[in-house]
Amino acid sequence: MNRALAIALVSAQVLLLLALALLPHGGLWPVNLGVVVAAIVLALAGAVFAVLGVLGLGPALTASPIPREHAPLVTTGVYGLVRSPIYTGLMIGGLGLVLLGGSVWHLVAWLALLLLLAGKARWEERMLVAEHPDYAPYGTRVGRFLPGVGRLKP
Repeated sequence: MNRALAIALVSAQVLLLLALALLPHGGLWPVNLGVVVAAIVLALAGAVFAVLGVLGLGPALTASPIPREHAPLVTTGVYGLVRSPIYTGLMIGGLGLVLLGGSVWHLVAWLALLLLLAGKARWEERMLVAEHPDYAPYGTRVGRFLPGVGRLKP
């Protein structure tokens, strides 16, 4: 059951990211040079943040939200700023795609991505708390997606 849910969540995440990239352009706002520059900056910042999260995990990296057994708990580097930097990077990069897309459907897909990643992170964190005794104290100090925001209650 957990494996099937993990595959479904990752698949939905990929589909939402593809939707953000492939949906037709809308006309909610004009796409001028300022919007393009902001979109590129957000997309690059999101990509850098996500890659730093991937590299920071080392042997704990998995495509699934189910943590690897006996993998070390990573709390340094970008994980010292936020608990879910890969998800944060996807959210930031996705916002860049929304700016370029300029449609209601882009906004809907991005909001669905935010909700999906928030739910996925909460599920993942329950498993991490069970696996790592140090996760709960770490979570009380470090925000989930933004520094200081979404900390676990002691």
